[in-house]
Formats: sequence, structure tokens, C-alpha cells
Amino acid sequence: MPKTASHHNAESSRPDSTQLGSAPLLPADSEDSALSLRLKQYLKPQDIEQVWGAYRFAFQAHEGIVRKTGELYITHPVSVACILADLHMDVPTILAALLHDVVEDTEITTHDIAEKFGQQVAELVDGLTKLDKIEFQSASVAQAENFRKMLLAMSQDVRVILVKLADRLHNMQTLEAMKPEKQKLIAKETLEIYAPIANRLGLNDIYQALEDLSFQYLYPMRFRAISKAIMAARGNRKEVVSKILESIKQQLISLNIDAEVSGREKHLYSIYKKMSGKTTTFSQIYDIYGFRVVVKDLPSCYLALGALHALYKPIPSKFKDYIAIPKANGYQSLHTTLFGPFGTPIEVQIRSTEMHNIADAGVAAHWLYKASDAQLTALQQQTHQWLQRLLEIQSESSDSLDFLEHLKIDLFPDEVYVFTPKGKILALPKGATAVDFAYAVHTDIGNSCVAVRINHELAPLRTELHNGDHVEIITGSLAKPNPAWLNYVVTGRARAHIRHFLKAQQSTESAQLGERMLNQALRALHVEPNQVTEQHWQKLIRDYGLKKKSEILTDIGLGKRQNVMVAHQLLAMAEVVVEPPEGTIGRFLGGKFLGKIFGKTTKKSLDTITIRGSEGMAVQFAQCCRPIPGDPILGFINKDKGLVVHTHDCPAIRKFRLDPDKWLDVEWEPESQRLYKTNLNLTVANQPGMLAKIASGIADAGSNIDNVSVEEEDGSAYANLYFTVQVKDRIHLAELMRGLRKIPDVVRINRTKGNAAGNGAKKSSQ
Repeated sequence: MPKTASHHNAESSRPDSTQLGSAPLLPADSEDSALSLRLKQYLKPQDIEQVWGAYRFAFQAHEGIVRKTGELYITHPVSVACILADLHMDVPTILAALLHDVVEDTEITTHDIAEKFGQQVAELVDGLTKLDKIEFQSASVAQAENFRKMLLAMSQDVRVILVKLADRLHNMQTLEAMKPEKQKLIAKETLEIYAPIANRLGLNDIYQALEDLSFQYLYPMRFRAISKAIMAARGNRKEVVSKILESIKQQLISLNIDAEVSGREKHLYSIYKKMSGKTTTFSQIYDIYGFRVVVKDLPSCYLALGALHALYKPIPSKFKDYIAIPKANGYQSLHTTLFGPFGTPIEVQIRSTEMHNIADAGVAAHWLYKASDAQLTALQQQTHQWLQRLLEIQSESSDSLDFLEHLKIDLFPDEVYVFTPKGKILALPKGATAVDFAYAVHTDIGNSCVAVRINHELAPLRTELHNGDHVEIITGSLAKPNPAWLNYVVTGRARAHIRHFLKAQQSTESAQLGERMLNQALRALHVEPNQVTEQHWQKLIRDYGLKKKSEILTDIGLGKRQNVMVAHQLLAMAEVVVEPPEGTIGRFLGGKFLGKIFGKTTKKSLDTITIRGSEGMAVQFAQCCRPIPGDPILGFINKDKGLVVHTHDCPAIRKFRLDPDKWLDVEWEPESQRLYKTNLNLTVANQPGMLAKIASGIADAGSNIDNVSVEEEDGSAYANLYFTVQVKDRIHLAELMRGLRKIPDVVRINRTKGNAAGNGAKKSSQ
């Protein structure tokens, strides 16, 4: 009984899907096979013989294995090789295509492949091999780790991803044999990851085929409806399209412009995106047909544009010059939309022969045309820069899922083009902000940006950028990334750098807090911290399976480990015996020594931790009560958040006060220079200018307004104002409140606890 390759996306062919390099009916190494015919077009006989050697090797390795379609498994790698042969890829790439599943599915190793076919082919195959033999926490983590490995291999050699894209295309062409739930899963992954990568690399045909095939399996009813509508429209619009095509040709001939003119039908998924994005019906989309004009050189592109604008009137807002400012994937073309006959919009692309070659083959043009012109060199440089960004992002990402998220963001297809102060053009995803721009220029610029000038005017950092904006970032030597930036940045690079900085900062601050908490626990056991040597620490680090001391301290600061337990374990390593007071029987529980002396309970408390206000992310001030210096406070250990400080009478902590493991004694440092947020509620006469008077009073008291909201008007003579203000301590707050009470028409003022301040308010200002 033949074996089935059950874990591959192996399905029967569909006559209506894009069949680039479909599986051959003849043996692959026969003279008339699909692969043989393709290879003869551009490879030498000795090169083709190498390919047949790899084919026979793969055939034997996969012998007895069939796909779910019932075909021999070898048809899959051969079809992948056919797709790459259409791109005229080099011999190592074709060999890797034929061998790409051998290591994963059989006992053959990359070492065996290196011995027989060379190290270069072995490295390509290794980059494509999944990490199946490693156990992961979940399928999503495994998938993310596979992507990470593949993309890191791709950053060293872009041919890895070219083989992977061809592999995915053939799997999508034969997806029908899979179960429906598996079909949707694979199609979603293809649409989110593989199609955008193909687009990013300029592989237009593969990109469109992957999108259409994914669309078919994700939304089968919508796919069938649009397909049917296009079939019907072909007949209805055939005469109009023919007339436009002929008029364009005649116009170019009359002006002695040598050009090839063709009509093309937009692919299904692009029509669906236009319909869903603009909520239009199919009948309202007139540009399902586009026209392409290919001329001999760059100057002819602009001559042809002028000729067409003389023939049909252009729509002003629908012109894009991708020649002067190429897309990030190297694509160059002039795009214009014209008012055609019967008022029908006509979309036309004008490009040179070289631009046309790169538009179809993208980075593969390097192998397809062996060109050495400056344009192709620029394309290769752009691709290399993108791959380097991927390396940078993965080095900043703490895990594979983070990396996959950043990758999806980085593959965002629509772009805006903005200018640096020196006139350099940067391409950013649509929706990118000034912070994204700062990180695109340099990591240090992003980490230290404080403001931005857009078109020579100051603007907030969250401002969305538009085509043609002139952007200048203003930096500060003491500035650092703000967690709020994560709410609006869109590039993977910016998100990865911000997260990396914040995690490193949190780790450092948590380690410092953890050290203070551990020292506190050691002193409660009558042991000075300097009595614990580096040797004892190394023993504990090995027992925990960690790499360094700071990891243990960080865990304590984040509440993942109890300081008392770590203290006891360190003392055990150091063989320090802690004797309870004479005549007592007791134990340590949650940092307190509990014992009984003649029926009385004694308690040896830990030292109080001082809150300096400069701990940053390691110490958080509870939003529910907003403590400020002078308030009696308690510290609660919250796993992952670390030490959270509440006022002693905060209702939110009532249930935790009975659990001594959860809380610590904390106190304010006497001379804190930091400002702390607190909430004020004012009832005032509903008169013009009251808000301005109060804002002025707050400023006069040396305080700052963080947020203000006004209760919705109900026709009353009085209104409630809710402020979040910044003060140094309770004394400063008292002075502020006294000053505000002196303002005429302020009826009542009080400090409020929690986020209730502003509930029901309608107008707010940040």
C-alpha cells in the first residue's frame, strides 16, 4: 500500500486556477516533459543533466509516497521546479526545488545533499526545512518559529523564499483535496504572509495567483459571484475595450511612438478589495480592464503619457509617477486614469521594456535577464535593505510570535512617500506616523524623538504622514520611547524597537527593585546581603536553570518569585542557619516570621521599602486610588506587573490585605522630585470663562493639567469639572485646592479616587 504525504498541502488540480508550472504528465526527465521544455530554453545540456540527477535522487527518496490527490509525491517538487524554471532561475535553485522536501520527509540529511549536490544547494534546502523535530508550546508558536527560520535563511540568500513561494503556489493550486477547515487555514496564512512577500519581492504573477487562490478558499461564494460577473461583463464590454485599444494604438503611431499596447483584466481579489473598500457594487467598478503601454526607453514613457492625455482627458487626482519615485519592491511605471468614451474611466500603465521585465519578475530578474543596469542594482539594494530590516526586527523580538506580528505589519502593501530634510525619499506603510519615520531613519533617532516638523510646521508625533510630506524629527538627549507610541505606530521596525527598549528598561528597573526586596528579606533573617557570595548565587542560578543573577532579581521585582523564598534558598546554598528566637516555635510565611512564645504571637517584620518615584515601570501607582507622597500606602505584588502601590484605604485591595504573601510595607522617600497624578472634582457656576480661570489657577500653583473633562450640560446653573492634575505631594495638593477655592463661583472642590473622575463627561481635552 503506498504511503500518503498527509502533512503536506497536497490536493487535486483545478482547471480554473492559475496553473503556473503545473505538474507534468510525462516523466520529468523525458525530452518532452514540461520541466524539460522549460529548462531547454535557457540552460546548457550539462546543467540540465545535473537537474536530472537531482530528479532521480528525489524520485527514489519519495518512492511509494503519494499525495492526497492520488498522484505520486514526486509530481509536487517537479511542479515547483517548473514554476522556478519559468522565472529562469539558476541551477542550484532548481535543484533545491526538486529536493526541498527530501530532508523533511525522509532519512536523508542536509549533509548527504551537500556531499552529492554541493553546500550551496544543501543550505537552500536547510532554509526550507521545517523545524518538525522540535516540540513547541502550540501550533502557532511552531508556525512562527518556522517563518523565523525561513526568513533568516532568506536574508542570507533570497532564493530560499523564491523556492518557498513556488512551493506554496503549487500547494494552493492543488488545495482541493484538503479538508475545508485546513483549506481556510492555509489560504489565510497564504493571504497574510506569502502573497505580501511575493508582492514585496516584485513577483507580480505569483502574487496575484496566490491572492486569487486564497480568495477562492476563504470566500468561495464571493469568488464565484465575482467570477460570474466578470464572465458576463466580458461580452458586454468587449466592443468598448476593443475601441479603446485601437484608439490608443493609432494615437501612438500618429506621434511616431513605438509601443506595444495590451488590455488586461484585473485579478479577482483586487476587484473584491476595491468593492469592499469602497462599498461599491460590481456594476459601479468600470476599471476591471486596464491597458498597458510598453515603450523602448524612459523618455518615451513621458511622451506616451502626453499622447494619451491629448487623446482622453486625465482625471487629475488619479495620476501616479512610480518612475520618479519607485515602489519599495522596485516597481516603476506611470499610472494614469482617463475619461474614456461613454464616460468610462480607463486605467493605463506606461513603462519601458526594462521596467516591464522587473515588474513581472522582481528580484528574480537578476537570474532571468542577467542585467547589470543601475535600476536592477537599486532593486537588489532595496531588497537587501528590507531583508536586513527583518534581521534587525527578529533580533529585537523576544519570541517568534512577536516576530511574526512585526513581519505582517512590515508587509503592509500600500505605501506613502515622504522626504527627509536632506531630500531623500523614504517609503513607509500607509498610516505611518512621525514616530515610524523617526525609526525608519535610525533607531537612535526613534528612541530620542520628542517632536516633529511636518512641512516646516510643528505637529504631534502621532500625526499620520501623507505623500510628499517633508518631515524633520526633533530629538532630545534625555528622551526615551513612550509606551503610548505602541498605540499608533504601524511599522514592524518601530514596534519592535519600542518594545525591545521598554522590555529592557522594565527588566533593569525590576531587577533593581527585586534586589531591594531580596536584601530586605535577607536582613529580616539577620543576614547581610554581602554575606551571600558569588559562588552561592551560581549554585542557585544553576538550580533555577537560568543564565544570570539579574534574571532572578527581575522575577522578584515582577512578582514571579517571592523574595523570602529566594532568600531561604540562598541561605541554604550558603549553609547559613537561621535560628528562631529562644523558646519560640515558628516559621516564615510571606515574609513574616510567625512564632509562639508562651501562647503569645510574635512577628518579625521585613524592613520597609522606600518608594522614590524614580523606579519607572518597575513600580506602578494604582489607577484606582492614585496615591501621592504623604498618603499612607501599601505595596502589592502583582505577577508580571511587579510592585503596585495603593493607598492604605483603597477599596480595591481590601480582599488582599488578609493575604500577607501579597503585600509589602512601603513608604515614600522624604524628598521626591517627581510629579504624581491625582483627580479633582469641582462644582462651579455655569458661566463663560470658568474653565480658563481654573486652568490659570492650576498653573499658578505650579501644577500641570493631565486631563480635563466637563459633565454634559443639563440646563443647571452649576457644572461639574473633572481634572487629572500633577502634584509633588499632599502639601502641594492642599495648596492647589486652597488656591482654587478662592476663585469666585467655585462652589465645591474635592479629591476623587479612581477612574470615576469624568464619568458621564462629554467633552474632553488631552
